[in-house]
Amino acid sequence: MIKAYRSNCEAISLSADQKVTQISDDIVWIDLVNPTRDEEIKVEKLLGVELPTREDLKDIEPSSRLFMEEGNVFMTGSLVWNADSKDPRLTDVAFILAGKRLVTIRYAEPKSFNLFIAAITRVPHDMRSGTALLLKLLETIVDRTAEILENSVVRIDDVAAGIFGDKARSKRKAPRYLEDKLADISAYHRLISKVRDSLASLARLQSFLQATPNVQQDKEAKEMGRSIGRDIQSLSEHASFISGNLTFLLDASLGIINVEQNAIIKIFSIASVVFLPPTLVASIYGMNFNVMPELQWTYGYPLAVFVMLISAIIPFIFFRWKGWL
Repeated sequence: MIKAYRSNCEAISLSADQKVTQISDDIVWIDLVNPTRDEEIKVEKLLGVELPTREDLKDIEPSSRLFMEEGNVFMTGSLVWNADSKDPRLTDVAFILAGKRLVTIRYAEPKSFNLFIAAITRVPHDMRSGTALLLKLLETIVDRTAEILENSVVRIDDVAAGIFGDKARSKRKAPRYLEDKLADISAYHRLISKVRDSLASLARLQSFLQATPNVQQDKEAKEMGRSIGRDIQSLSEHASFISGNLTFLLDASLGIINVEQNAIIKIFSIASVVFLPPTLVASIYGMNFNVMPELQWTYGYPLAVFVMLISAIIPFIFFRWKGWL
């Protein structure tokens, strides 16, 4: 699908079948969403620029993701997609400055794009050029990333309260409770890892864009680019802090599981020690020797039972006195 946006924010749709040989001068942004090869060829003919394919976007070499060619700027950034679900992913998006136009190629629909499209009318008229729209789009992407981190912090706090809170002790007795918390921690750690990868990609993209003539020759665009760079740096530090908290929660949860397992093992160990002396007494009188005088006593059986009870009670009292029970 090809969406084109005029300088007055009017959106129009293009198709590969349309017989359009020249693109209007007032079109400042062309957004290709899951484009077919025919649609890519159509835009290439209209702009006179060779567009990267889906395979090209997956290339991890910096020279293939950030470069200039014949005055056109080609950049590829990784954005967090599907962040509100249990399966967050990274999607590669191409940002191309072809003359005064912005061209984006994406094979997913990150929420930041929908937010930007919904608010595009609020962009000042004097900033509706390709470079200015790209900077505003990057600003929206950074804001969306900040929102993802803020939502993650709230949910991680809920997980921490579920592990260490006042009601956590009773809940931990439920089967698989802590295992479920470990799964939650793992999911949030995966999300934060995706965010950190995205921010690293955006930081490289912003640094490259900042050095291009499109930005260097525009004082306002240059200052906006610096502001975006500072925001990315701040979010990267915040993401690292959240990642450290998740590591602490993971270690603490595993520690609690080990403590509870040790408590169970301690109970079995004490029980075996308590019942060991009675077992010894019973074993002695269970032997089949011919000469065992106690077997002929009238009170031999009550005496043996009494000895077994005393031998069990004494270790129990000793363990309670030591505070082991």
